[in-house]
Amino acid sequence: MKVALAQLDQEAGDVPENLDRAAAAVADAADRGVDLVVLPELFTVGYFAFDAYARDAEGLDGPTFARLSDLAADHGVGLVAGSHVEDLEASAAAGVDVPAETGLANTCVFYDREGVRRGVYRKHHLFGYGSTETELLTPGETLSTVDFEGITVGMSTCYDLRFPELYRRLADRGVTLVCVPSAWPYPRVEHWETLGRARAIENLTYVAATNGAAAFDDETLLGRSTLYDPWGTAVASAGDDPTLVVGDVDPDRVTTVREEFPALRDRRE
Repeated sequence: MKVALAQLDQEAGDVPENLDRAAAAVADAADRGVDLVVLPELFTVGYFAFDAYARDAEGLDGPTFARLSDLAADHGVGLVAGSHVEDLEASAAAGVDVPAETGLANTCVFYDREGVRRGVYRKHHLFGYGSTETELLTPGETLSTVDFEGITVGMSTCYDLRFPELYRRLADRGVTLVCVPSAWPYPRVEHWETLGRARAIENLTYVAATNGAAAFDDETLLGRSTLYDPWGTAVASAGDDPTLVVGDVDPDRVTTVREEFPALRDRRE
């Protein structure tokens, strides 16, 4: 299966413009025969545009999520739709299970080739260092996995990379690809590269770490989106400019690696 990591530039607080950038990337990926596209964290509003979170939040049936669903359906691709600020009250009113009756969440949705919502993941670990995310958002409580054309896909988000327990739980659910929409800034380049590779090695799975490439007032996202294989080898990667990173994910390779090097079976609780 061919996977594309869309490393997008972003304009703080300009959701329509940022959605247009995503639409262009998804169209480019589809033209290149990609099966699954992964967008970055909060690319719609821009992670560091904290003042815009409440203004641009919406329920899962809102116009931004609808546009992302349409992108998947129009181009016939699976879409890990980065993340957007979800209005939990609006989602609850539409009959969606939510972790709290009110508040906001950093929410990633998986859409299949028909644009059907197949999975929802709300970021578990909220970032407080140089960020107001912990003050503005409600953490998620459940994991999400989706079976997509022979691949079991799990979702996590950015800061989650620092918490290996989450990825081990996904591995226990049989995940063969973990998608990590992110907004990882300079100067923590070594952390970004090490943690993504480590999560792949520890769990003998593919990891699609998809970062933004954008400058905000005081922060710059470092790009370097990378697809790691189950050995932690970079299958495809980028620098710090906006681009599309394309690589292949082979579920049989996950099976082979786990049989040849059965570290998961040797684990002791």
